Amino acid sequence: MNIKSNVQPIIWQENKLLVLDQRLLPFEKKYLELKSYKEVISAIKNMAVRGAPLIGICGGYAMALAANDAKDIKQLKQIAEEIKQSRPTAVNLHWAVDLILNETAMGQDNDGAKKEIIDTIAKRAIWIHEDDAQRCQKIGENGLKIITPIRRYADTPIRALTICNTGALATGGIGTAFGVILTARKKGLPIKVFVSETRPRQQGARLTTFECMENGIDCTLISDTACGYLMQKGEIDLVITGADRIASNGDTANKIGTYQLAVLARENNIPFYVAAPLSTFDLKIKSGSEIPIEERNPDEVTHVNGKPICANSTSIRNPAFDVTPASYITGIITERGVVSGDFERQIKNLFNEKVIV
Repeated sequence: MNIKSNVQPIIWQENKLLVLDQRLLPFEKKYLELKSYKEVISAIKNMAVRGAPLIGICGGYAMALAANDAKDIKQLKQIAEEIKQSRPTAVNLHWAVDLILNETAMGQDNDGAKKEIIDTIAKRAIWIHEDDAQRCQKIGENGLKIITPIRRYADTPIRALTICNTGALATGGIGTAFGVILTARKKGLPIKVFVSETRPRQQGARLTTFECMENGIDCTLISDTACGYLMQKGEIDLVITGADRIASNGDTANKIGTYQLAVLARENNIPFYVAAPLSTFDLKIKSGSEIPIEERNPDEVTHVNGKPICANSTSIRNPAFDVTPASYITGIITERGVVSGDFERQIKNLFNEKVIV
C-alpha cells in the first residue's frame, strides 16, 4: 500500500498549473494560478516552488504551457534553455526539460499536428510527475531497511536530523529524505526528527516542521548552530538529507549547511545518508567540483522576515548550496537501492539496472 502525505504542493489542470506558494507557509496556504511558462519560471526563481525533484516536475509543466505559444521546435528549444536556467544547480530541471525536448518534433505547421504535439508534451509532463511519486515510494521503502537497524533501544525512537525540506513540498510524492521518515512513521517505527532551521531562507523552520505536524511526526526545531552540540551529546542517531545534484563519483550538492553536517557526523560516528532519485544524478560530471553553485540575493542574508539584521554596508556572500564529498557519505538511498563504499562503481551499476539493496 502506498504511503500518502497530507500536503499537495502542485495541481495540474488543463492549460494551467496551481502552485502552493511556499513563501507563505506555514502561516498561509495559497495557490498561485500559473498560465504561462514565464509565470512558472518566475515561481521557480522566486522560490514559490522549490526542491530539486519538484522543480523538475514544474519544468515539465512549463514546457507543456510553452508548447501552446511556440511556433516551431527552434523556438521551443529557446524556451527550454530559459526554463533550465531558472535554477542552475538542480539537475532534475535539466533532466525533465531535455526528456520532453528529445521526444518532441514541432516541425509541422498544420494545427492538427501541433495540437497532437501539445497533448504529447502535457502527457509526458504528467508522467514525470507520477513517475517521481513512485520513485519517492521506493526510496521510502529502501530507506526504511537502512534506518530500522539504527534504533538503539526498543523503548526509544530513532532520532534523525535533517536540513532544508525534502518532503511533498520538494517532490512529486512523499519526498526523498522526508519520505524515508514518513514511511518509518506510517509503518509504526518510532522516529523523532530534529529539524535544522536552514538559514537563510528557513526551509526547515517553515516547511519541514509544517510537513511533520501535518503528518503527525514528532519534531523539534533547532538552530543550525546547535547541530554539532546535539551530536556531541549523543542525541542524534542519524543524519539524512536530500540532494540537488550528485556527481558520478558520489559527491553531492545540497542546501548550504549540508557539508558541515556531514563533517560533524563523521567526527561523532553518526551515519550520514543522502536520499535522491536517479534523476538527481549527473553522470556527465566526474566530481562535485564541476557542479555549478547558485549564489542568491544578499537580502536573504541581510534581512529576516523583511527586517534588516546588519549594517547596510556589510559585505555579503550567499551561496545556496554546498558540496559534500562522497567520502563523508555513508550511503545514497535511491529508488533502485542503496549505494555505499565504491560510489563510482555502484552508481554505474544503478544505471545498469543492477539493484543493490
